[in-house]
Amino acid sequence: MTVRPRLASFSHHGTLKYGLVKTEGVVDLSARHGATWPTLREVIEAGRLVELVEEANDLPPDYALNEIRFEIPIPSPEKIICVGVNFPDRNEEYKDGQAAPSNPSLFIRFPRSFTGHDQPLIRPPESPQLDYEGEIVIIIGKGGRRIAEADALSHIAALSLCNEGTIRDWVRHAKFNVTQGKNFDRTGAIGPWLIPFTDPAQLEDITLTTRVNGEVRQSDRTSRMIFSFRKIINYISTFTTLVPGDVIVTGTPTGAGARFDPPIWLKPGDVVEVEADGLGILKNTIADEVR
Repeated sequence: MTVRPRLASFSHHGTLKYGLVKTEGVVDLSARHGATWPTLREVIEAGRLVELVEEANDLPPDYALNEIRFEIPIPSPEKIICVGVNFPDRNEEYKDGQAAPSNPSLFIRFPRSFTGHDQPLIRPPESPQLDYEGEIVIIIGKGGRRIAEADALSHIAALSLCNEGTIRDWVRHAKFNVTQGKNFDRTGAIGPWLIPFTDPAQLEDITLTTRVNGEVRQSDRTSRMIFSFRKIINYISTFTTLVPGDVIVTGTPTGAGARFDPPIWLKPGDVVEVEADGLGILKNTIADEVR
């Protein structure tokens, strides 16, 4: 299988950087272009992702992988918009007899609620009900408003993975929103990297799988999504202008811990892996918050 280019945000001795991830290490592209494009968000806005990959292909790594800390790929996106209930079996979990909705359910997450690949998800002292949700992420490259479905994929710059970690009892604290349970600090993860988007086949029918301690808990294919990637971009851009670097988290399959009887919540020491064809594996452990 051909390994697609992987661009990551990372920190080294506390300094935020970005670069091309290779098997043997990372090429530091921020050292070469950081004055012009401080983060991958500015690289995307300039439309230079693919060009930077081509430049770095023949360069030796500047750091070994064990010398860096992976960070979320877009450090300060203007928007992180998440789609709820976007697989048929997930809709059936609600047992309300209703058919799939005609429009996607959406909510907002803040960058601080996510951490990077290989970092622990943090279980807060307010609740033990930390749950996992494996999802595919699309990063907007070309902004726009009221984007037609036919044109939607041309607005994607890159793809990534998300564990959209959730504090289950806190999403039910109020009647009409889930914001509280979705935004505890570092309860979710995005990464490990960005894969430049160049071909619709990268999204159209790929497998998305979540494992906890090696056990498959979630697995489905993007071709079964209720709302396609095209529809999601079209719908969101109807009410808000999408800009380069915006992050859209596109929905999780059935099989989260809340759906077991009794529920199985994540606990310290657990290892969660989210994997999708061509995008790699996002891996995180679980740890309790140190107050």
